[in-house]
Amino acid sequence: MSRRASPSTDQAYGLQRVSRLWGVSRATVYRHRHRGDGVKHKRPGPLGAMTDEELVEAIRQLLTDSPFHGEGYRKLWARLRFAGLRTSRRRVLRLMREHGLLAPQRAGRPRGSRAHEGRITTDQVDLMWGTDLTSVMTGEGQAAMFVTVDHCSAECVGIHASRSADRFEALEPVRQAVRERFGAFAKDTARGLALRHDHGSQYVSHHFQSEIRFLGIESSPAFIREPEGKA
Repeated sequence: MSRRASPSTDQAYGLQRVSRLWGVSRATVYRHRHRGDGVKHKRPGPLGAMTDEELVEAIRQLLTDSPFHGEGYRKLWARLRFAGLRTSRRRVLRLMREHGLLAPQRAGRPRGSRAHEGRITTDQVDLMWGTDLTSVMTGEGQAAMFVTVDHCSAECVGIHASRSADRFEALEPVRQAVRERFGAFAKDTARGLALRHDHGSQYVSHHFQSEIRFLGIESSPAFIREPEGKA
């Protein structure tokens, strides 16, 4: 159709005009045009010093000699270079993916039934708090804002701003809330309280976990890849 001449202008319609009227992209037209020609198209660019089959055998040999169970493609690419076999990282990734040689990765839980099938709100205050941080811009530069919220009343029971976002600063809003709600800061003062937090380095640190255990607070990490389970 694109090669037909218009009766009024005696010029070809052109692929751009025809694809626009059909509502498809030109790339789609080209793909369907080459699909039926029976020719297997190769990837563009030079093949390299080794064929794909030879490179796969070299990768398999490196995996066999490795003391670890499974290796990432970046590490295999570096080991190939060290062995004098130069190729691109993208080619190593493609071949390892096609032949099932990639290192096993932790797959996310399929969406469906949630790990936290219940609810994160409580019927009474001071049964579960949630704590998290965010970054805000101020007139003096970027600051880290730490908050602690009650899961029953949604009240902010502790708030703290700092230039640094380390484990020591992350404890400050929790300390504020304990002093305010439980009247003291001592061993087992907040027993019966759970603290929901994510897996940030501040919250999983030994210092943070030791401090909340000292206060009698139960650590309640949020589920991975499910931010709705946090505060």
